Amino acid sequence: MSAVSRRPPALHDVAAVAGVSHQTVSRVLNDHPHVSAATRAKVERAIDELGYRRNMNARVLATGRSNVIGVISPSSILYGPSAMVDGLSRAAQDAQLTVTVDHLAELDPRSVRAAVDRLLGQGVAGLLLVLPLDSVVEVASKLVPPRTPIVTVDSQVDDQASSVTIDQYAGAVHATRHLLELGHPTVWHVAGPQGWNDSAAREQGWHDTLSGAGAEVPPVVRGDWSPASGYQAGRMLARIPDCTAIFAANDHMALGLARALHEGGRAIPGDVSLVGFDDVPESAYYTPPLTTIHQDFAAAGRAGLELLLEQLREDDPTPRSVTVPATLVPRTSTAPPRG
Repeated sequence: MSAVSRRPPALHDVAAVAGVSHQTVSRVLNDHPHVSAATRAKVERAIDELGYRRNMNARVLATGRSNVIGVISPSSILYGPSAMVDGLSRAAQDAQLTVTVDHLAELDPRSVRAAVDRLLGQGVAGLLLVLPLDSVVEVASKLVPPRTPIVTVDSQVDDQASSVTIDQYAGAVHATRHLLELGHPTVWHVAGPQGWNDSAAREQGWHDTLSGAGAEVPPVVRGDWSPASGYQAGRMLARIPDCTAIFAANDHMALGLARALHEGGRAIPGDVSLVGFDDVPESAYYTPPLTTIHQDFAAAGRAGLELLLEQLREDDPTPRSVTVPATLVPRTSTAPPRG
């Protein structure tokens, strides 16, 4: 076999097999809107037949745009941000884009500045900020050059940037209302750490729902998202006889709460009903299975990538905001109060 016959198929080979010009093949590869469905199908069949793979380096030279998307996210041990990054990474793969993720061990301005510098130094086409603190998002957005597209996921600090958020407030309303409708006189809340957007929105939704129902608003019990902090909160709440319903700001704290309530002789849901937030995969297998609020993290990640692609495709894109709903998932950790 000759050296020529062993070379990988090129764009002009696809054009020859499809019976179109190489410019038409290029338009199909770049999702140009002015290509008929029939022509697009011919080109895609030729691509499959030849096993053609795009030369991304050539594309960068032709368009002046990298095929690499930069993502800044908290430590991958946090379920929500990790699931969002997974969703956008899968969508990027479908769009033939490469994702470079910079995970932050600390959510502080210094770490964010360093991450932005690293990703911009790699020549990324745009940035997705999967960050739950407005303060660090503001730092990052100010460092990004005006011509570099940026999308925020899980925060919204600038009307000039497209953003994706999950409706945390509505999710907290669903959780609190569910417990009130079961007949509980009030609902205690184990909140997330101060300064986090999600924590603040969930706390506000809980507070407003109790106030709107004319129910007493107990003092907030503060956690840090970890099962250990939920356990400490549960040890305290187990000693309060009138505590019959608890809304935990995430499922991991709910896990610790459940352990502490069990050790304190308080049965779930017989003595205390418990609702979490996130719908982590394990929550259906807690003892008992946890009623929780489902967040479609993958959908949020996909939406973030689509907003970024809009900015990459358009010369003067209009910023857009997308809100992903949060829904109640009833399981067996909640029931009417005894008596």
